[in-house]
Amino acid sequence: MKKTLLALTALTLSASSALADNYVGGSIGSGLTVHYQSDLSAGSAIRYGLNLSALGFNFSQLSVGGGVDYLNSFSAGSANLGGLNPYYGFGLDAGVALGGVTGVSVYPHVLGGLSYSVTAPLSVFVELNAGPNISIGTNTNVSFGYGARLGLNYRLP
Repeated sequence: MKKTLLALTALTLSASSALADNYVGGSIGSGLTVHYQSDLSAGSAIRYGLNLSALGFNFSQLSVGGGVDYLNSFSAGSANLGGLNPYYGFGLDAGVALGGVTGVSVYPHVLGGLSYSVTAPLSVFVELNAGPNISIGTNTNVSFGYGARLGLNYRLP
């Protein structure tokens, strides 16, 4: 019975991932980010990003960061907003620093944005996010964080 359930689960996951659109892209604003995005359904997606501005190589510091965001469409094609597609979501960014400043940071946040399909494979988006920024290490603190992004997505064939 377990083997049958596992086989059905694997088959369902592989069929749903074969139907999902996948994107690569990047954004500027609150950091320079490259990302990979995969549709979960017609109105939702998950995005994995690497924050390149967090890659700091200087004489006393090495840091790296990344994040994951869940995105959900407000309209899912039901409203005509002149091609603009509003969305909302939540995410978690994390970073690690070693050297002059040592520690970890996490940034759980909510987000909202607008995307616009320029051509069939290319779309642009603008996004705002906010949430607590928690740093533990040399400079331990909790503060309110916020950010904005202007980005580009390219749908993979």
